[in-house]
Amino acid sequence: MRVAVSGFKGRMGHEVVKTVLREADLELVAVLDHEPKEKNINEIVEFSSLDVPVFGNLNEMLEEIKPDCVVDFTTPKVGYSNTKTILEHGVRAVVGTTGFTPEQISELKSIAESKKIGALIAPNFAVGAVLMMQFAQKAAKYFPNVEIIELHHDNKLDAPSGTAVKTAEMMAETREFVKQGAADEVELIEGARGAEYEGMRIHSVRLPGLVAHQEVIFGAEGQGLTIRHDSYDRISFMSGVALSVRKTKELETLIYGLENILD
Repeated sequence: MRVAVSGFKGRMGHEVVKTVLREADLELVAVLDHEPKEKNINEIVEFSSLDVPVFGNLNEMLEEIKPDCVVDFTTPKVGYSNTKTILEHGVRAVVGTTGFTPEQISELKSIAESKKIGALIAPNFAVGAVLMMQFAQKAAKYFPNVEIIELHHDNKLDAPSGTAVKTAEMMAETREFVKQGAADEVELIEGARGAEYEGMRIHSVRLPGLVAHQEVIFGAEGQGLTIRHDSYDRISFMSGVALSVRKTKELETLIYGLENILD
């Protein structure tokens, strides 16, 4: 498959480039970045042996290169517009950018289906993180008292993380509604109890040195249960990205969540 990478200078995008280069059935045909200084990726020392054009305009890249699939790891500010543009050009998309609303996902799914092309948006591409979400969903049926703590590097722009939101959405499907905390609790500092989703509390930590981590903490009479996943390196996401790229060939719709394509 001919693959283009949008946001290739970001930490995730950089790792995606290396992954595409490693995979025998994937070919890197273009990269995209906001206002790039380079015209070819070989101007970057690490990729000096390659001949891959660098673009600063998504439409130009799609029209000139016509890739089979675009992998987008950019920012929440442009993630939706990028994905919409990619799909409207009839090109498959794998998107790790977070911050999509349910309405945006629904619209993008309609475009993918009208074009009969596959696309996948996932808040997390680590298989371990997907398992964490599934385990939490199952546990929430029996432990409705639960809070989520997500921890990321301090350059992450959105909070809470897409993984935390997806986890909460999945737990809400099986969990009896409980408004977490005392009914008359008072925040001495605003926000101390975190964000609220369907009665659950979500807490976001941003610190240098972290990559991507999440704890789902359940409590009940006389016992507790903690489900935790840690990504220590961005390589943890890459098997999921490569799988998703290949899977788009089989799809004629947009899928939200890596768990929906795992056997």
